[in-house]
Amino acid sequence: MVLGLLLGLKPAAAQNYIEISKEKLTLSLIDEATGKVVKTYPVAVAAKYGPKLKKGDGKTPEGTFKLNQILYSKNLTHDFRDGKGPIKGAYGPWFLRIDVPGFIDIGIHGTHLPESIGSRASEGCIRMRNEDILDLKERVWVGMKVVILPDPVQ
Repeated sequence: MVLGLLLGLKPAAAQNYIEISKEKLTLSLIDEATGKVVKTYPVAVAAKYGPKLKKGDGKTPEGTFKLNQILYSKNLTHDFRDGKGPIKGAYGPWFLRIDVPGFIDIGIHGTHLPESIGSRASEGCIRMRNEDILDLKERVWVGMKVVILPDPVQ
């Protein structure tokens, strides 16, 4: 057990995965063994409904993916093309990159707009309150499964 922890392996009892509901605007940690919810956070997802098909379509992907990077993002900037220019800290303190085939910048991250949480406001990523991404970051690992549930039928 100690050797496994030193190698960065998670014990079998800690095999949680992330489930994002675009309908409920939630991100939940699910215990894979029992299917029970460990913790749930409110999120914001893409402004547009449907699965992500191309860069810039304003949609959040749907399907099963893996986390492929945990990136400190407090100093990163993003220009929302709203006339305000690049915003430092737009991604909050952490950006958890999701391995979505064909896309390199889809992730779960904090935000400089906490009022957007609980709405459809992003360009495709999953936004969380900064205090929630800090908590989530301590519970995830590279290679962790991420399931993004489809939008409700419109």
